[in-house]
Amino acid sequence: MPAIPPALGDLSRDAIDQVLDVIGPRLRALRQHRGVTLTDLARVTGISQSTLSRLEAGQRRPTLELLLLLARAHHVPLDELVGAPETGDPRVRLRPINRWGMVMIPLTRRPGGLQAYKLLIPVQQDHVPTPQSHDGYEWLYVLTGRLDLLLGQQRFELTEGEAVEFDTRTPHAFTNPGPRAVEALALYGDAGERVHLRQEPSS
Repeated sequence: MPAIPPALGDLSRDAIDQVLDVIGPRLRALRQHRGVTLTDLARVTGISQSTLSRLEAGQRRPTLELLLLLARAHHVPLDELVGAPETGDPRVRLRPINRWGMVMIPLTRRPGGLQAYKLLIPVQQDHVPTPQSHDGYEWLYVLTGRLDLLLGQQRFELTEGEAVEFDTRTPHAFTNPGPRAVEALALYGDAGERVHLRQEPSS
């Protein structure tokens, strides 16, 4: 049996079981958010599709070897993949992710549910984006710059202070026509989970 990581060394068996119980949903949420199929993941990791499916369903406890392969495939640190408890530090450790020509900085660390990111999108004047589609909803707010959103057959120009929400099953892509980099905040939710904005009651 592999040694327990230092971050888990002082935990009780019940606490360790609680950590292991959430790995399955965390693995599924991470894979679906990246738009990766079980077939794709099996090819990259060398882990069979049936094993991956059982891991995500919680029907198999992951070994350290499997976790290392999955962490490498998803480009996340091992402690983030397993959701290891913090040691009293409430800060979210920001680990930038480079994807689709932009930098995504995670602002949340819980498995499943709404996920928050800060997006940094460089100028892409000659870039022709490839629309992507996946289950879920996305809410995006532009902090600085100008962003073009391709949504299905439509194109929308978003400027500073504008927000948009859409079903991510519709093929979509972002491009930055310039003249400067775009900074934006994004929330991603599972299918059927949308952002609820509270409005001030009218007087």
